[in-house]
Amino acid sequence: MVDLTSVEIKKDIAQIISPEVIDFYQIIPFAKDGEVLKVAVINPEDIDALEALKFIAADKNLIPEKYVITYKDFDELNRGLRPLSKEVGKALESFAEELQKKELDISEKGGLEEITVDAPVSRIVATVIRHAVETRASDIHIEPFEDSIRLRFRIDGVMQPMLSLPRNLLAPIITRIKILSEMKIDETRVPQDGRFSTKLNDRKIDFRVSTLPTRNGEKGVLRILDPLVGDINLIQLGLEGRSLKLVRESIAKPFGSILITGPTGSGKSTTLAAILREINDEGVNIITLEDPIEYYVEGVNQSQIHEEIGYTFASGLRHILRQDPDIIMVGEIRDAETAGLAVQSALTGHLVLSTLHTNDTIGIIPRLINMSVEPYLIAPTLNLGVAQRLLRKLCDNCKVKDKANVAEEALIKKELSLIPAEAVKDLPKSDFAIFRPGEGCNECGGKTYKGRVAIFETLEVTDQLERIILGQLSEQKLREEAKRQGMLTMFQDGIIKVLHGVSSLEELFTVAQEEGETEQSEQKEEQIKN
Repeated sequence: MVDLTSVEIKKDIAQIISPEVIDFYQIIPFAKDGEVLKVAVINPEDIDALEALKFIAADKNLIPEKYVITYKDFDELNRGLRPLSKEVGKALESFAEELQKKELDISEKGGLEEITVDAPVSRIVATVIRHAVETRASDIHIEPFEDSIRLRFRIDGVMQPMLSLPRNLLAPIITRIKILSEMKIDETRVPQDGRFSTKLNDRKIDFRVSTLPTRNGEKGVLRILDPLVGDINLIQLGLEGRSLKLVRESIAKPFGSILITGPTGSGKSTTLAAILREINDEGVNIITLEDPIEYYVEGVNQSQIHEEIGYTFASGLRHILRQDPDIIMVGEIRDAETAGLAVQSALTGHLVLSTLHTNDTIGIIPRLINMSVEPYLIAPTLNLGVAQRLLRKLCDNCKVKDKANVAEEALIKKELSLIPAEAVKDLPKSDFAIFRPGEGCNECGGKTYKGRVAIFETLEVTDQLERIILGQLSEQKLREEAKRQGMLTMFQDGIIKVLHGVSSLEELFTVAQEEGETEQSEQKEEQIKN
C-alpha cells in the first residue's frame, strides 16, 4: 500500500484515462515518468481492470506501473476528477469569458431572474446544489477567504470539503442565491434569511438559506430539506423496545403532551414528522406551527411562523385553538408564554407535540419549571419525555468485525448490567464482537459511514414521578425513578446498537456520555458555582 493523498494529478495525466474507465475499473493515473505511466489501483488481482490498463497503456505507447491504494485514498484522488469539479470548471471558463465583456447587453427583454438564469454562475449554483442532494448532504456551506471560496457539505453530520473556487465568484454566487431566495441583493451588511424550492427527479426539494457578513465577505449556508430524507418511520429512526412502545402508547392518548429534547441537528424534527405520519388520519384534525416547515406531511395543516410580523409560536397557538384541532404540533417551546399555552392546550383535551432544548429527559421537568410552568400542571399534562442524539451508521459493505478489547469489554459489561434483562436477553454476556470502520468502499464513497440512526431515552410520567414533581424535586430522585421505570439512557441504547453492528464505539463516545461521566461533569459545574 502507498499513500498518494498528497499527490496532485496534472490535467494532461488525468486525461490519459477517461472518467468512465476510472470509475468502472477503479484505476487512476497519477504521474508519468518518461514512458512509464504510474497508476493507482484498488484491487491488483482484478483481471478485467488489468487488461483494460494494459490496452490503454499500449495504445498510448506507455508502460503501466501499478501502485495499490485503499478505497479511501482512491476517493481522495478521484475527488479532483469528479463531475462536480469538471462541470463547475466548464462554468468557470464561461464566467471568465463574461468578465472580459466591458458592456452589459440589455437588448433582450425580460427581468433580472431571466437574465440570471442564462448566466454561467447559475450553472455553478445548480451543479453544486444537485451534487449536494445526490450525496445526501444536509447543508451547503459557502465560505469566503482572502484568496478563495471554500465549499463544504455536511454529510451525516460531518463537514466535508468539496471544492475551492476563485474569490471573485463570491459576489455572483451569493447574489444568485439571494435572487432565488427573494432576499435583498444590495444589502450585504446584515444577516438575511430566505428559502426557495427546486425539483430534482420529479421531487420537490426545499432550501432554507442564511447569509452572514464576515471579514472576507458574505458567508452562505443552504439547509437542504429533502422529502426523501425525512420520509422514514419510527422504527427506521432507531426506536425499539420499551421506547417504541411508550411513544406509540403516548400518541394514542386523546390529550396530553410529548416533548422531544436534544441539541440542534439531533433529528427532533424528523422524529416529529415520523410521529405525524403515524397518527395522521382523516378522522383527526392535525395543525402544526413550524419555523421553518421542514417536512411536508400530506393531510396535515402546516403553518409557517413569521416572527417579523408578530406571528410567533405563542400567537399562533392562540389562533389555532380556534381551528378545532385534535392534535397540535409546536415546532419548539422557546419561552414561558409558549410553554404556558402548550400546557393549557394539553390540559383542555388536545394532544400536543413539541421540542425543548435540554441535555436529556431528566432536564425536561426542571426546564418547564424554569419557564414558569407550575409543577401541579406538569404531571397531568406531560405524557412522555424523549431525548435523542444521532449516530453515524457503519457502512454495511465495508465495516470490519472485531473482538472487543479488555477495556471495551469491561465498559460493555458494566452498561449491560445496568440495563433491564428484557432489553438485553438476545445479547451475549461476554466475548463481545463489535464492528469497526473499514477502509471505505464504493457504497459509502470511501467515508466508512453511511446514513445515521438515532439513540433514545424515554421518561414516562407515572404516579411515582408525579409525586416527585409535586414534592421536593431533585435530579437524583428523577434519575432514581427513571431507573425504576427501566429507562435506557441514550448511551445504553447506543451500546445495544453497537452490539447489533449498527455503529461503532468510537462514534458513540463522540455523541453520548456514560451516566457516571455526566454526573461527574455536573458535580464539577456545581463546585465551580459554589
